[in-house]
Amino acid sequence: MKRQIKNNVYWVGKTDWELEFFHGADYSIRHGSSQNAYLIQEEKTVVIDTVWKPHSTEFVDNLASVIELSSIDFLVANHGECDHSGALPALLEKIPGTPVYCTANGVKSLTGQYHHPEWNFQVVKTGDSVEIGNGKKLVFVEMRMLHWPDSMATYLTGDNILFSNDAFGQHYSVPELFNDKADQCVLWAEAIKYYANILNPFSPLVKKKIEEIQALKLPIDIIAPCHGAIWRENPLQIVEKYYEWSQGYQEDQITIAYDTMWDGTKQLAHGLAEEISGLSPATRVKIFNISKTDKNDLMTEVFKSKAIAVGSPTVCQDILSAVGGWLDFLKELKFQNKKAAVFGCYGWSGESTKVLRERLTHAGFSVVAPEIRCNWNPTGAEQEKVAAVAKTLVEAAG
Repeated sequence: MKRQIKNNVYWVGKTDWELEFFHGADYSIRHGSSQNAYLIQEEKTVVIDTVWKPHSTEFVDNLASVIELSSIDFLVANHGECDHSGALPALLEKIPGTPVYCTANGVKSLTGQYHHPEWNFQVVKTGDSVEIGNGKKLVFVEMRMLHWPDSMATYLTGDNILFSNDAFGQHYSVPELFNDKADQCVLWAEAIKYYANILNPFSPLVKKKIEEIQALKLPIDIIAPCHGAIWRENPLQIVEKYYEWSQGYQEDQITIAYDTMWDGTKQLAHGLAEEISGLSPATRVKIFNISKTDKNDLMTEVFKSKAIAVGSPTVCQDILSAVGGWLDFLKELKFQNKKAAVFGCYGWSGESTKVLRERLTHAGFSVVAPEIRCNWNPTGAEQEKVAAVAKTLVEAAG
């Protein structure tokens, strides 16, 4: 089966409705996903990217059902990660010696994963191109660190299609393939989740690369990523969003994230939320228990926020493990231009707010001075501290 994208360009990928996690268990999937691979049939026949290894037999068999595999002139590996390259070994067993176009880092990635240095690698860099007949050519654009050092995009002239690989994608199954056929609420929720949890650490590079692509003045009619919906209706809307998201993005939102042992820190969290809402009624305030909330959903909310407040009780002169692990992930995502506050209950030694302050500072957050450090359970006497933190955080966030 092949499904037409435009003229002689077809989708030959895999829709995976059963996928629940990605990158190990580091990324949650709620609406399925897809591994988009593409077939171009001009005077030359080209396959752009493949699928994950568990689907490799299905992929190769399907490809063989729509074309003679021996007719493939070359392959393009925009990115070496195994969800895009996993079927290359099986495919190249059938058509050994077929050229594989990729970046220099792509050679390192593919050789390191599959141990086939004999593959016929053709190294390309930004601006390199290859003719495919009928007046069309493929132009390569390196997309280093979006999100691997080997990443690139491929542009098809004539049809004006940008095969963007991981950029502009979503983990979302769209049976009809295209953005205009997708549930728009789900589409944009998955798009921002994908950016916040995968691409945000590379935001300065995203901004720079978008500006480089804009400078090329390429007409773009379709953006075909390797996951999720293909952007054919106003395709540049996702580029515009990425450009906005790449520049210290924030909405008028404050997110409160905590874990609790015996509900004392939970009470502080809800009291703080109520105080912030009273001071700034227009601000959206959201509260999440870290140990009971999907971490990727929570990081998406942090991404949208201008400020956060993080709470944990003290345990063994430290913080709860769920909060500690979450803070590691928070640091990894390299959020910019955000304020923070800390709070927590304790029975004996009370180090949690100190630990939280240090961890948030190391994660790049500007932490306000007032804090809520409550001995045992809240009694109401802490209200002055709650009010001071709320006021300072609202003012600092602007």
